[in-house]
Amino acid sequence: MVGATEVAEVRAAAQAFGSWDARYGGGFVREAVMAQLRFAVQLLGARCPERTHAELLSAVGYLGHVTGFMAFDAYAHDDARRMFRFALGCAEEAGDWPLRAKILSSMARQAIWCGDPDAGLTFAEMALVRADRLTGTAQAMLHTARARALGKLHRFQETAMAVGNADEAFARAEPANDPPWMAYYDAAQHAGDTGHALWELAVQGRFVTDASTRLETAARGHGDGAARSRAISQTKLASLIMVTGDPLEAAALGARALAAATPIKSRRAADDLRVLSGYARAHQDVGEVTELRGRIESAVATV
Repeated sequence: MVGATEVAEVRAAAQAFGSWDARYGGGFVREAVMAQLRFAVQLLGARCPERTHAELLSAVGYLGHVTGFMAFDAYAHDDARRMFRFALGCAEEAGDWPLRAKILSSMARQAIWCGDPDAGLTFAEMALVRADRLTGTAQAMLHTARARALGKLHRFQETAMAVGNADEAFARAEPANDPPWMAYYDAAQHAGDTGHALWELAVQGRFVTDASTRLETAARGHGDGAARSRAISQTKLASLIMVTGDPLEAAALGARALAAATPIKSRRAADDLRVLSGYARAHQDVGEVTELRGRIESAVATV
């Protein structure tokens, strides 16, 4: 018999692994969280009071999402897609609209990262169906995912509009009304995600100040609990300055980003550093930039 105790345990496991992932990256404990998910899936076949079944589905879906995002961060993309689809099925069967939105947002981010922004845009817009059932925080998260997809598709005017929609939604955020697992989406996360979306425009010479300000706000605002997000925002900011500004400033920013990313086992963070090194190649005559490139190459060689 599965009851409230088991539901609480699954949720606690999902929260613990999610916190670990945000701080240290998805590569360290992926096998452990997969084993936990296999156990949680077995609970779905156990006897359960009807009133508890939806809560169990949501808890297992939440854990499935955490497991999928860890796989995404480790570039186990097929595993991530399977886990996201499983988690989405749990959320939809439970009628859990906030969890459904979060899973589709992560599916959008993975698709965009894998070079399919059109699919990412589809996932984001699927999640925005019946947005009236979502909090301002969740709506902001989804408009930001939509903006990132549009930026990759070079639909720049629509990207800027989507960022504006995200800002308006975030202004309506009431954290007390959000599920506990949405707590990560704070002002720093919003600044970073919108900054990432505008980055696509900024490297083309548009919205440079806005994008850099948002990324700087994110890098400054993320605490140790969001160490991976902090490192990625720092790296994106360094890349932007390397393209549009002073390479010496970019080298200093890049050194801080490298120091922040080195303890984190995240292939996404490592690839962002490789991108920074690629942009830095245009300034090989600057000693500090050349030194940064050498340090990045050494740090990411085994990631």
